[in-house]
Amino acid sequence: MFSGVDDGRARRGWVPRAAIAVTAVGACCAALTSCSSEPAAAAAVINDFASAVSQQNIQHAASLTTAPGQASTELTETMDGMHASNVEAKVLRTVGYSDGTAGFTLKTTYHWNTGGEGDETGTAKRREFVVETQGTARELSTGWRVQWEPAIIYPGLRPGGRINEIRTDARPAPRVLSRRNQPFMVMQPINEVVIDTSRTENIGRTVAAVARVIAPMAPQVTSDVILKKISSSPGEPVVAVALRDPDMKVLAGDPAKIRGVTVRRTERLVMTDRQLSSPLEEGLSNYWQAIRDATAGWQIVVQQPGEAPNRLDGHQGPAARNITTTVDPKVQRAVGIAAIEVAQPTTVLALDARTGGILGMARNQAATDRGINIDGEYTTGSSLAAVFDAVTAYAKAHNIGTDEVLDRLGLGVAFTVPGASSPQRNGLGVERIDYRPGEVRASMLNVGALGVALGRAVAGEKSAAAPYIVSGQVTKIEGGRLGSLDGDLVRPILDAMATTVRRGDASDLTDAKGLRALVGTNGPDGPGWFLGIIDNKVIVVYTEGQRSGTAALQAMQKYLKVR
Repeated sequence: MFSGVDDGRARRGWVPRAAIAVTAVGACCAALTSCSSEPAAAAAVINDFASAVSQQNIQHAASLTTAPGQASTELTETMDGMHASNVEAKVLRTVGYSDGTAGFTLKTTYHWNTGGEGDETGTAKRREFVVETQGTARELSTGWRVQWEPAIIYPGLRPGGRINEIRTDARPAPRVLSRRNQPFMVMQPINEVVIDTSRTENIGRTVAAVARVIAPMAPQVTSDVILKKISSSPGEPVVAVALRDPDMKVLAGDPAKIRGVTVRRTERLVMTDRQLSSPLEEGLSNYWQAIRDATAGWQIVVQQPGEAPNRLDGHQGPAARNITTTVDPKVQRAVGIAAIEVAQPTTVLALDARTGGILGMARNQAATDRGINIDGEYTTGSSLAAVFDAVTAYAKAHNIGTDEVLDRLGLGVAFTVPGASSPQRNGLGVERIDYRPGEVRASMLNVGALGVALGRAVAGEKSAAAPYIVSGQVTKIEGGRLGSLDGDLVRPILDAMATTVRRGDASDLTDAKGLRALVGTNGPDGPGWFLGIIDNKVIVVYTEGQRSGTAALQAMQKYLKVR
């Protein structure tokens, strides 16, 4: 009887007695013979088993074996470990023996469809792994069944063994570089402090202990913050905080010794300067991850109990190139200090006034809690009144629609900025309405693009430019087109900005030589905006809450002092 397990005898010329019998009758080569009592029934069960494997119907496949429980467990582990797009199991040959058994050869092909026809690494976009195994079926009182052995999955596989498809990533990992080609974000070892509520009887005591231990490095991660995370993911382990290796040395204790807490080692893309924090980090991390995904490799490994994994197949292309951005760490630090200067929700965005490159973005904790982001749409109130007056007058004088004029300035379009803005965004920049305060909505990207258009006009440029953050990546513009910057369109706006600084709401700002600005609110409860052009930079401040216009000026004043 063939068991499918190579015990070495076949390599030494040993031939199973059943095989000799098959040769003697001369009729058991490629199809089931009449050597056994019910060969057709055996073939039917074997083919049914192969069909169930192809359909990944584990329970049915297991029910056709002599050990359904063991077969179900090991087939499930195989399918979970290989996570193929589809599986094709085919019976190549079946041979019946006079002792009431039947041997068969099973060819199993695992397919992965990853889309496209290929990439720069040479990794095939459609790939497969093929394995041939030997198995046996026997006739029991309940009918024919496949004799279950793990070797049906892979030759020589033992109980407790498994085959897996695993991802591989080329080294070194790409770095995210600043505009000066210095590392801005790099992959580093990270320690995640994980709380598992199912492993502690007193969650309040556990959370308090964790907050106390991590306080020297993460004082903002209080018990209330951790409990909020836990309540948002009931029953799931929660990462209370992620710390770098040097951070672990200054904690007030070992978090792993707290009941219900483990410290999980991983790697993560982080800012090289631990003092910097930015909402841009998420978008850049997502872009970096997409690059890693596109250049990822793969391996098929067999893991036998008590042995190191053994590579069976795989491919790994070269490492991805570093990602160059427009971020300026010095500007990022300045906008970060400006944002935390204000108690109410405050977000500050800085762009290059000539190119539209995003130099930095920051928000305080209150703005983070509110979920304020770079492409969310917020009411502009009176802050852009001078812009809307100029747009209306220009459109009337030139007999064109105000929509087209808004688009030219970057206000009437939607931007998708690779590495910065969310691809799930649904809205378009400014709503197409009559420009009544409290009704117009725009994103920080829209207001930033307006500032860039005006900054380019000051520098003598004749057209607007879309914001961007990754060098070489083009920003997608929807809902209209950017356009020319006619003098009779931008001049009234620039004049209003100069007036605002000389004797208007921004006249009290100091260290503001050369500043042009617009500032305003949407009533006493906000929100408030500040749009400024200074030092060849566009600064956009967005605040919420009462006296938000004053808060926006406060943040801008801090930026001017620390820039």
